[in-house]
Amino acid sequence: MDAIDRFLRYVTYDTQSDEHSETSPSTEKQKVLGQALADELAQLGLHKAHMDEHGYVYAWLPATPGSEGIPCVGLIAHMDTSPDAPGAGVNPRIVRYEGGDIVLNEEKGIVMRAAEFESLAKYQGQELIVTDGTTLLGADDKAGVAEIMTAVAYLAEHPEVPHGRIAVCFTPDEEVGQGADHFDVEGFGAAVAYTVDGGELGEIEYENFNAANAGVFVHGVNIHPGEAKNKMKNALLIALEYAGLLPPAETPAHTEGYEGFYHLHDMKGNETEAELHYLIRDHDRAKFEARKQFLAQAAAFLNQKYGAGTVEVVVKDSYYNMKEQIEPHMYLILRARAAMEAAGITPVEVPIRGGTDGARLSYMGLPCPNLCTGGVNFHGVHEYIPADALEKMTQVLVRLVTAEPKR
Repeated sequence: MDAIDRFLRYVTYDTQSDEHSETSPSTEKQKVLGQALADELAQLGLHKAHMDEHGYVYAWLPATPGSEGIPCVGLIAHMDTSPDAPGAGVNPRIVRYEGGDIVLNEEKGIVMRAAEFESLAKYQGQELIVTDGTTLLGADDKAGVAEIMTAVAYLAEHPEVPHGRIAVCFTPDEEVGQGADHFDVEGFGAAVAYTVDGGELGEIEYENFNAANAGVFVHGVNIHPGEAKNKMKNALLIALEYAGLLPPAETPAHTEGYEGFYHLHDMKGNETEAELHYLIRDHDRAKFEARKQFLAQAAAFLNQKYGAGTVEVVVKDSYYNMKEQIEPHMYLILRARAAMEAAGITPVEVPIRGGTDGARLSYMGLPCPNLCTGGVNFHGVHEYIPADALEKMTQVLVRLVTAEPKR
């Protein structure tokens, strides 16, 4: 079975995670695919293939004779799909793209328009796996799962290809920020690892945002509007004033590349109590810390104006830029570049404008850059992946873990 066949099978499993759940995994349905993957790994001959109570699937492939001294390398992908679009009843199909728009669902009039999705132009003449326009596809990250599974299947079937021990893990709940919460780094047994969870073919990622969540809580004083002069402190208006103090050009809609931002993603309240919730992001650690300090300064300014305790800011760090942890292990990036070039892929190093389980794992003692899957337009009904990308990334992973000949 090749990577394409595996991918088409895996995406039929509904594995959406749930950001509002307090269980681990956040949805039991992730375990259905997890158990199927554990069984498949066992059938391929990997050792100790199992799924733990939290839905993490672990297994390892022994080193080939003579390669036992090579440090263990891990390959990691996540099973869950994003809650941002429907994930049940995925109906993938393969289309040969010859340019122009792609009709995803004729009955419902759902079209992927070339003018809106400019990436399509790169894939003329290729076979694309697309959705029926009513669900996401699940290439994020079942493409990574399929590529890893197919790579270890090849190695298990070809013992003449030398390699050290290879550890495999398929994780739950990455999409809701909990993919590393119960990851057993010690039990995994790898010295270093790669997550296979990126975008278009060729991307290598080892720089991500430093990230924090900030809650701004405004405490007002409500009085009957007819008697409110010089007495009412409208929490909603003060919250709007707070939002207006932040730089208007430093939002996701105005930034790119290494530029950081403040992202207001939720607000609620009334005259008495109001809340603003922000995502704080920056690749540069000093600028990241300065952003958090600016939030506190904005609160202090309004407290001086409206009275102590009117505005409270609670900031919680989420994760940090893994570059600090990867730089002492840059051979991981060099090996990834070489593996891609050997497979006929041009490597491109890009900063992640987001997070990855690899970032958290890197700070847990497992250096873990991120590799592409080949997928495009994640988290929506226009998600697609070139079929050839699944095959090429499988080749990359095989080359990545293949032992270099002794000189």
